[in-house]
Amino acid sequence: MNKILYLIDKDCEKHYSYQITEDTIIYHFSINSSVTLDIQLCKPGITLYYYYSNINYEDHFFQIHIHHLAERSNSYVFAHGVNVFNHKLDYLVSLSVPKSSSQCICNQDNQIINLGSGKSTICPNLFIDNYDVDSAHAAYIGKFKDEILFYLMSRGISPKVSYRLLLEGFLIYMDSIDQSKIKLFLEEIKKI
Repeated sequence: MNKILYLIDKDCEKHYSYQITEDTIIYHFSINSSVTLDIQLCKPGITLYYYYSNINYEDHFFQIHIHHLAERSNSYVFAHGVNVFNHKLDYLVSLSVPKSSSQCICNQDNQIINLGSGKSTICPNLFIDNYDVDSAHAAYIGKFKDEILFYLMSRGISPKVSYRLLLEGFLIYMDSIDQSKIKLFLEEIKKI
C-alpha cells in the first residue's frame, strides 16, 4: 500500500522537506506560488512518485532535490506547469545518487506550456556518482500544438472549451487522483 500525500499551494512561497521511508505518491498542486522541496529516500527498495502541477501568473520558481540515500530506491518526478501571462516560470529539478546507493532508478519528466510570451526555463539535473543506476530526464517548453486545437474545434468544440480540456489533461494527468481534494485547482483551470 502506498502512502498518498496531497499538497496545494496558492499565492505563497513554500518550502517542504520530507524523509521518505515507505512507498509514497505525492500529488502537488500549485497556483501562482514558488516552491522548494528537499526529499530524502531513506530506506532500501522504496519508490516515490511525485506529481507537480502548477498554474503561474507572475514570476515564480519550482525547485526540487531528491536524494537517493538508500540502495534500490526509485524516484519518478513529473512536473507540468502552465505559464499564463508574460512572466517567468523556472524549474530546477535535481536527482542525486551517491556512490553508496546502487541499483537506483531516478527519472524525471518536465513540461511547461507558455500561453503568452512568458519566459520559462527547465534545468533537469542528474547528479549520479554510481554506475549501477537507471536514470533519464526530459524537458519540454512550448505551447499546445495547433493540430490538436484544430482537431478539437473541428469536432464542434469551442476554442475556450478546447483550451480548458487541454489544460485539464495536461495538469491533471494522474489516473488515481481524488478530484474532491483538488477542487480549488480545478476551479482555477476554469478561470484561465
